[in-house]
Amino acid sequence: MTGQRAFALLLTFALCPLPFALAGCSGKQTRFLSIATGGTGGVYYPYGGALARLISEKIPNTQATAEVTAASVDNLKLMQLGKVDLAFTLADTLAEAVNGTGPFKETGAVGSVRTLAVLYTNYTHIVVRQGSGINRVADLKGHTVSVGAPGSGTELIADRVLAAAGLDPRRDITRHSLPVSESAGALKDGKVDAFFWSGGLPTASIQDLAATPGLSIALLSSDDLVPRLQADFGKDLYSVAVIPGGSYRGMDKDLGTVGVRNLLVASSQLDDATVEQIVRVMFETKAALVAAHPEARHLEKPTSFDGVPAPYHAGALAYYKK
Repeated sequence: MTGQRAFALLLTFALCPLPFALAGCSGKQTRFLSIATGGTGGVYYPYGGALARLISEKIPNTQATAEVTAASVDNLKLMQLGKVDLAFTLADTLAEAVNGTGPFKETGAVGSVRTLAVLYTNYTHIVVRQGSGINRVADLKGHTVSVGAPGSGTELIADRVLAAAGLDPRRDITRHSLPVSESAGALKDGKVDAFFWSGGLPTASIQDLAATPGLSIALLSSDDLVPRLQADFGKDLYSVAVIPGGSYRGMDKDLGTVGVRNLLVASSQLDDATVEQIVRVMFETKAALVAAHPEARHLEKPTSFDGVPAPYHAGALAYYKK
């Protein structure tokens, strides 16, 4: 039980007469839901925090909590262990989980995962200092590079992008595995020459880095590597995405990069009625999600139920098909 869950339970005992404490005062048992998000410097955490608050406010007898995690890979492993009910994940990481490949080769396929919604597109950021002499992905050879936190979707994408550029992600770089906030700090301090981050726009940690006095950053393009990624891993997982000019200080022109979709998924053990309520809350309170992070503006009802690595949850389908 997390500290927040324990606190919620203690608060229930404090406020309710003993016979009703376990039933949440109303006579109905309170359900606790855990949402696996990501690090505090990315998009998953504020998005998930807002979603947790809205679920708690709008669904009776339900208390949701957003958990800080290493993101996609760890999120799906936590779901496999039954430790979380909902999770944010990248589509390519989800495909590995469903197939029991890559980071899930030892733990086995995650058969208990179902799609709730396609959220927004992640943009592969490859951040360097301006004037570093690193102008394309292949130039990272021989440099010190942070590939993202262990157990993150960023790490998976970084390895694939490096390989698509002809580099061995284990031998051709001095490898560091840091979350985005720590990666930005390491670049600022000269401890790494570049770092990868797969996230929405804007990412707060990169915004803060770009605003650092006396420091100018640049982002490397990687859209030329998309055909190779599609050939190796499938056309449904990777696409060309454009980071608009002005997204970060000093970035004047549009930049082509690797795009991959973000999804909200749930355990197949979560009952249909609860899932239908969660999806309804997301769409009926979309404005509140957008207020938490602008990437929530991309939340839309699917026009097709194909093309996602894990099938849609029956509860989500019940909402979408009404």
